[in-house]
Amino acid sequence: MDRQQRVVRELLDAHGRTYADEAGIRLKDTPQPLYRLLVLAHLLSARIRGSIALATARALHEAGLRDPRRMAQTDWQERVDALGRGGYRRYDERTATQLGEAAELLNERWGGDLRRLRREADGKVSELRHLLQEFPGIGPAGADIFLREAQGVWPEAAPYLDAKALQGAERLKLPKDPDRLTELAGRTDPAVLAAALVRAAVDKDVVEETLRRAG
Repeated sequence: MDRQQRVVRELLDAHGRTYADEAGIRLKDTPQPLYRLLVLAHLLSARIRGSIALATARALHEAGLRDPRRMAQTDWQERVDALGRGGYRRYDERTATQLGEAAELLNERWGGDLRRLRREADGKVSELRHLLQEFPGIGPAGADIFLREAQGVWPEAAPYLDAKALQGAERLKLPKDPDRLTELAGRTDPAVLAAALVRAAVDKDVVEETLRRAG
């Protein structure tokens, strides 16, 4: 095993977990988990600590806001309160509005089912990314987060290693070529690899610890 393989193995051993999994989302190609992932991508794309976004995603789930029908029907203040319980206070009012509007759009245009959005994209990842950005609160960063996590169940997107994931690879002195990175990761789910690389991009301690362990 060469050094780059050791670096990837150490990274995955310590940080190989998707953000969806950390948020308690058992991701499948079915409407509810895909919707919960969309909400998580929205929360993670703001300039706020990832731990707060993850806690807020769990708080919304506990409040019953786990599908677009319920999200759209829920009173705005209830959404604000649920966001606050997760610690998402800096952006709570705007985000509460955006979550309601995004849920309404999903219900009206795609029948509450993101798989219909996927079918509309017809296998084109660039179109998937474009359509996702039609949701209020989902910009380029949010679309990248969604596709990084969804690639395990939407394989046409794989390997989806965006600029943030490749920044992590660069900090770990790994190649910035997605195909080479997935080759180094072996049979690892590319969504898991992407999440681990993002953790390296946002946390210098992850980089230092990984490189130290790889020797």
